[in-house]
Amino acid sequence: MVDITHRVGIKTSPEKVYQALTTNEGLAKWWTHDTTGAGGVGSIINFRFNGGGPDFTVIKLVPNKTVCWQHLGNVPESWVGTEISFHLEAKGEQTFVRFIHSNWEEATEFMAHCNTKWAVFLLSLKDMLETGQGKPFPNDIQIDHS
Repeated sequence: MVDITHRVGIKTSPEKVYQALTTNEGLAKWWTHDTTGAGGVGSIINFRFNGGGPDFTVIKLVPNKTVCWQHLGNVPESWVGTEISFHLEAKGEQTFVRFIHSNWEEATEFMAHCNTKWAVFLLSLKDMLETGQGKPFPNDIQIDHS
């Protein structure tokens, strides 16, 4: 199995990061405008990009510390069996977010694409929390011209 990992420091509190990761409003401000279903453990979050997109079951929440989702369904197919986790750690005036998209079956071109896009969206999260303006889909930074 292969994992995607990132770490970003955000000049805000763990409480504000946690809210951005666990509410429809928060998620819609940095990942995709079309987000529904966010809630407690067992909730199914639907993320849509031009009509299609992944669904996740919330499998673990530790307030202001950990958010974990398990991929549900088969879109995209390469994400079947994967999990996404966000681990928050306050240090000084910032909160470090350690992001892991785990359990990929193999490293592929699509995984490389997703790795870069996760960096784009984590920087969108950072911008949203530090400046009030993220760049969620469809206003995200494009990494290719296809």
